[in-house]
Amino acid sequence: MSEAKQIPADAGGGLDRLYRRYAVWLHRRLRSSVGPEAAADVVQDTYIRIAPYADRGIRHPKAFLLKVAMNLVRDNHRTEARKDRRIAELAPPDAEAPPQFSQVLLGQVVRDMPQLYRDVFVLSRFGGMTYPDIARTLDVSVKTVEWRMARAMEYCASRLDL
Repeated sequence: MSEAKQIPADAGGGLDRLYRRYAVWLHRRLRSSVGPEAAADVVQDTYIRIAPYADRGIRHPKAFLLKVAMNLVRDNHRTEARKDRRIAELAPPDAEAPPQFSQVLLGQVVRDMPQLYRDVFVLSRFGGMTYPDIARTLDVSVKTVEWRMARAMEYCASRLDL
């Protein structure tokens, strides 16, 4: 037999007792706000954080555990927000150039598109009109609008190498 001693279930003092009694409850409370995986991590971090206080006798353990857990969640959100700000600050200043270039390129493609397709494309994509509205405006059938829009999309895809 090994020389390791079996630790009784009631050993470990207040922290073990608190964990056995409230860990599942705390996980359920956190799961809806941070997700199941993050909730499990927060529960573990909460018990690590409260370890020094566990043997002192906590009057309202649920309130104490939930307050510590929510503070950890808030701290994690702040840390993530700081990381996001740093990443945004480190982004190159010309990060805005590709969308502008794409807009200019799309404008050239639309201008070069045959008039038949361009009218339908512009009314739909830039005018926000529905196919039936376009059909009434151009005095054509909805099927014709659908056909012309399909050709306009093919034209754009071929010119933009999509």
